[in-house]
Amino acid sequence: MNDTPANKPATITPAPRRSRRKSGGITLRDVAALAGVAPITASRALNTPSAVSEHILQRVKEAVEKTGYVPNMLAGGLASRKSRLVAAVIPTISGNVFLEVVQSLTATLAGYGYQLMLGQSGYEDSREDELLEAIIGRRPDGVVLTGIMRSAQGRQRLLNSGIPVVETWDLTDNPIDMLIGFSHEKVGQAVAQYLHRRGKRRVATLSANDQRAQRRMKAFSDTAVVLGMALPGETTVPGAMVPAPTNVGMGRAGLRELLARHPDIDALFCSSDTVALGVLTEAQAQGIRVPDQLAVVGMGDLSFAADLYPSLTTVRIDGARIGALAARFIVDRSQEREVRDGIVDIGFSIVERESA
Repeated sequence: MNDTPANKPATITPAPRRSRRKSGGITLRDVAALAGVAPITASRALNTPSAVSEHILQRVKEAVEKTGYVPNMLAGGLASRKSRLVAAVIPTISGNVFLEVVQSLTATLAGYGYQLMLGQSGYEDSREDELLEAIIGRRPDGVVLTGIMRSAQGRQRLLNSGIPVVETWDLTDNPIDMLIGFSHEKVGQAVAQYLHRRGKRRVATLSANDQRAQRRMKAFSDTAVVLGMALPGETTVPGAMVPAPTNVGMGRAGLRELLARHPDIDALFCSSDTVALGVLTEAQAQGIRVPDQLAVVGMGDLSFAADLYPSLTTVRIDGARIGALAARFIVDRSQEREVRDGIVDIGFSIVERESA
């Protein structure tokens, strides 16, 4: 039964307002006080660890751990116009050949108080353009690219952004900004010459379909033809192509395909150590003696290459140096220091092992 008179509106009692919670957050001053240092010193320890002594750095780290302090990177970025983030773009996170670069880049940047943001572009220019648009919108302090930016749209966006850029894993006469890489054409030429010196005369290629691998293989084929390692009248050497990113199964299938068409090949240049591992596995399954009947050369000198049986002859790229140099270039430019010799040919070496 409703006891409210018909001519009197019901009274609605408002819900009690919640009091706004006091922030009470741990501040940089709290960390500095606990560490026994000035706030500016604590800030340097967190943002530029190399600028303070190891003793001070350890005290600040302990204070951060005890208090649970988390720096407000957004506020710091707005104040300094620095994000302390560097973006790296690689074709695939499953490609172990890029792992050494990423690890070195991460470690070196961390030493300067920067963090790495990793993006996977795939092997298509369109996907790289979309990823770059998202990265540039977040205004990192630098961008590290795997390979040369071949998209005109992506190149123009990077140029217009003013963000320091390091292109890696390739060479060009017209870099966007800074460059650390090697010549894929010279790699192909060197491998062909290497196999020729070892008496191989019927060589072939097994390659991923990305453009850098294809350039290596073309240079290999052209050099092999000049050296007389192709059939009379042929302008190329036999080859098979697999999609990128590659896996071991593709190496096995690729060798079966090549032997079905060209059973007399005596040496094979693979676009990656992963493909070469598949080739060695299939060769063993078929009873093919390596290197007597078939020499195999990979690319990348991955961690497993030396431990295979037979151990894998391969092309070594100093990924750790690429990562460390790229990090230093980005940090110097971000802090408005001049980068001299910002174009570096890192070179390569052929690591001779049992497979060739």
